[in-house]
Amino acid sequence: MADTPTLEAIVSLCKRRGFVFQASEIYGGLAGFYDYGPLGVELVNNIKQEWWRAMVREHDNIFGVDGAIIQNPKLWEASGHVAGFTDPMVEDLVTHKRYRADHLANTDSTDLAELKELLKDMKSPDGNALSEPRVFNMMMETFIGPVGKGDDAAAVQFIDSSFFETEEGKAFSVRIFEKTQLAYLRPETAGSIFTNYDNVRETMRAKLPFGVAQIGKAFRNEISPRDFIFRVRELEQMEMQYFIPPADQEEVYQRWRDFAWDFLFNRLGIAESNLQWHEHDEKERAHYAAAAHDIYFNFPQGFKELWGTHNRTDFDLSNHARVSGKDLSYFEESTRERFIPYVIESSVGVGRMLMAVLTDAYHEEEVNGEQRVVLKLKPSIAPYRVAVSPLLKNKPELVAKAREVYSMLKKEFGNVMWDDNSNIGKRYRRQDEIGTPYCVVIDFDTLEGDTANTVTVRDRDTTKQTRIVISELIESLKD
Repeated sequence: MADTPTLEAIVSLCKRRGFVFQASEIYGGLAGFYDYGPLGVELVNNIKQEWWRAMVREHDNIFGVDGAIIQNPKLWEASGHVAGFTDPMVEDLVTHKRYRADHLANTDSTDLAELKELLKDMKSPDGNALSEPRVFNMMMETFIGPVGKGDDAAAVQFIDSSFFETEEGKAFSVRIFEKTQLAYLRPETAGSIFTNYDNVRETMRAKLPFGVAQIGKAFRNEISPRDFIFRVRELEQMEMQYFIPPADQEEVYQRWRDFAWDFLFNRLGIAESNLQWHEHDEKERAHYAAAAHDIYFNFPQGFKELWGTHNRTDFDLSNHARVSGKDLSYFEESTRERFIPYVIESSVGVGRMLMAVLTDAYHEEEVNGEQRVVLKLKPSIAPYRVAVSPLLKNKPELVAKAREVYSMLKKEFGNVMWDDNSNIGKRYRRQDEIGTPYCVVIDFDTLEGDTANTVTVRDRDTTKQTRIVISELIESLKD
């Protein structure tokens, strides 16, 4: 296995080649927010499509939803986020910068008394005194209207001006205001899965066990976003909640652990040496969870959480049933039993998955006496499957034939790049760096002689070049 690249190397590649940009960069950016560039959005979409295919389309009993980002605030009260979605925080008393107290203390504990003791003699990263630890709710607030009344009203909002006319014909206007209600940008995507559990069960005539999957944005007001796209304030999650009879929890839990590992290794091509399991102890585990395991990936900053598999028991459906008054129990006809289903959760962040894929694929190596950076991405998720080039862009006959081959491949694969800038060596290096598995070159041998109607196909990983007949090119690239 190649050495793990530095964070600086990954950030530089992402900016240089158009994978990830700082959000609103021309205005100085905004901490914890990033934009995906042309190559980043292609790679991310390929990863999401691969996950959706493996999770939803290859299972008969898993169904997709796409919930709203803003939900009724009672959802987050029932889930415990209003009271408990907190992190311990300390503040630099001079600069007023805020930091996660558990991170500064290098501990997994979030107990305030324990953190106070660990941090009593510690200075901030700027060398200043720190405040005592306190809790900080990470949900992002917003306001909606016109549903608020009385104590629910959080603000007043101008909505319209209406014009009236007196009996004397004089016009006047009245400014109309309405009350607005406090709401939250969702901190996770699971909430709308639980509130749609009964809708999915009824409309899809689903019997236990069945799952509900979702890919979508979530927002967390992180105290100290850091490590590039590893810890951010706007993130995207791929989650699946699997509803089961309580008696099946151990077998199903292990099955979804196996699924996560297999997906990373076989579907994304991540080296197993970069993966390891981490089991949550009682201090780490949520109070309602019967078990929790994370797959850790060897990021530039060390082994950190990538993919979580959690046994959430019946906590979620029980709480939503209690707060909403809706009966969310399940009747099992074969045993004549009624119960609240248990839930096994499979959850991974898209940004972290992208960062893991880039880190695993990133290699610096010497080829023919020259250094190159190459992303050894699995072809099925690479931003571009093929790059097509005429050997010389000032030779019309080469360009015309290359365009013909390009159109043929684009119709078949879709994600095909046209590249005629610089000499052929520089083109190869550029395509290596963005992870393109194959480069197809149309040269003078393509046009005449015994090699007419053949092209050169160059393999990214081995750099080996092969002559292939154009009529066989599509099948060859598929293989």
